[in-house]
Amino acid sequence: MPDKLVRCSWAQGSSPIMQRYHDREWGVPVHRDRKLLEFLILEGAQAGLSWSTILRKRAAYRHAFAGFDPAAVARFKAPQIKRLLENQDIVRNRLKIRSAVGNAKAVLVIQRDYGSLNRFLWQFVGGQPIQNDWKHSGRVPARSRESDAMSAALRRAGFSFVGTTICYAFMQAVGMVNDHLTTCFRWRQVRPRRA
Repeated sequence: MPDKLVRCSWAQGSSPIMQRYHDREWGVPVHRDRKLLEFLILEGAQAGLSWSTILRKRAAYRHAFAGFDPAAVARFKAPQIKRLLENQDIVRNRLKIRSAVGNAKAVLVIQRDYGSLNRFLWQFVGGQPIQNDWKHSGRVPARSRESDAMSAALRRAGFSFVGTTICYAFMQAVGMVNDHLTTCFRWRQVRPRRA
């Protein structure tokens, strides 16, 4: 039986893994620090590559990066980094791997200073998802005022691979913005409930 669901254009007719990601995760608010770190690392790894490539490598990333436990990843030293550079199941880019370790270290400082990575990151949207009403994919921006501010703050905090377009993609992924098209079946499902 053919799938009759109307999705965002990037997921319509795409691979099953992309459709599953779109249908179950993209745009759903995330508040757990490990999951937020996972998306920061994966969005950084994706730079210059397709998201479907990263999704196919996601399980390997989870294994290689200790389930994205920031304390564990922050302890990675030269031997672990060497193993990661030899791991054919992840993106073997020295800068991206070092960035992941450095970003985990920065998360520990954020947790100490702000209580959680969640609290730090969600401040850029006032603690609530931004509801957008895009009718056409060409209207969806690649950055925003909020992603500019997040990028600048993350860089000041010692993060890397967190440019404003990476931050905006991150915000979309973790539900800080609902950028599902209004024609997409998920737009209404992830729409923030207002009191």
